Amino acid sequence: MKKKTGNLLFLAAVFLLTLWSVFHGQNLREVLQDLAQADWRCVAAGVLCVVGFILGESLVIGYLLRQLGVAVKPSHCCLYSFIGFFYSCITPSASGGQPMQIVAMRKDRIPVAVSAVVLAIVTITYKLVLVILGGAVVLLRPARLMAFLAPAEPIIYLGMVPNVVCITVLLLLVFHPTAAERLARRALALVHRIRPFRSLEQRQEQLHQMVEQYRGAASFYRTHRGVIVRVFAITFVQRCLLFLVTWFTYRAFALSQQPLSVVTTLQAMISVAADMLPLPGGMGVSENLFLTLFEPVFGPDLVLPAMVISRGISYYTQLLLSAVMTLAASFLLREPQEKGV
Repeated sequence: MKKKTGNLLFLAAVFLLTLWSVFHGQNLREVLQDLAQADWRCVAAGVLCVVGFILGESLVIGYLLRQLGVAVKPSHCCLYSFIGFFYSCITPSASGGQPMQIVAMRKDRIPVAVSAVVLAIVTITYKLVLVILGGAVVLLRPARLMAFLAPAEPIIYLGMVPNVVCITVLLLLVFHPTAAERLARRALALVHRIRPFRSLEQRQEQLHQMVEQYRGAASFYRTHRGVIVRVFAITFVQRCLLFLVTWFTYRAFALSQQPLSVVTTLQAMISVAADMLPLPGGMGVSENLFLTLFEPVFGPDLVLPAMVISRGISYYTQLLLSAVMTLAASFLLREPQEKGV
């Protein structure tokens, strides 16, 4: 309970600081006037993209569970996704989503060994898509895109580093779990010397459990390569749906100078920069990066209203929808009853 309260207080504090950093010194009346002029049909299309983004993960979860021989209702897979995105939205670095999804799946009698493998694959694929998109831009450096990215290049590169490190560690856990565990134990021992844990043995046991989770994923990768390719394709489309929110925001203001590829890729690079930051939903950084990168796209007068719509749909609407469905899940998903009770 204390941890949940702390997360909510941290979320509120970051939200208030974000509001101040974005709207400080701005003419709110003009912003509201510009918002009123936006084509709300495009805004509605953006909301549908967010719904599709969330449900895209439910498709992946359901597909992987079926491959592992677990029968589960599609509606429950949707609930797992909403739960995951809600807790990811309110916890730093999206760290709270998967543990709560495992709890939800356990209520449907899905063994932790199975849910852990499924969610490990979801995590790896989700991160890998973003790293590939960001890496392609950084390596190919298309001139048109780099002209927009130039003001924030250092921040984007800084954001790429933890993403690359994360996916490298995850892949190491999958394909070389013994070596990964050995390295991690040494790292734990080093940290313990600098700042002792209350229980080093407990930390080592948690580490071992995580490695075992990814060992199961490794076996799945080796024996279901076609499945992994299809999961990657679904995840790629899922990620792109969220980036499309900014394109619909662009069209909501009747703008057409920039192609869809430029607008969505710029939004993808914001995700690259903010994805691994220890802030709920990259809050604060995402908003300010949007204002920096998209000012030449929307123009100085429309960039703030555009940020309000784009970010309002992609993060805050996602948070609200996921919160409502997570509340519904608390009634729809029940703890399994023991026999004879």
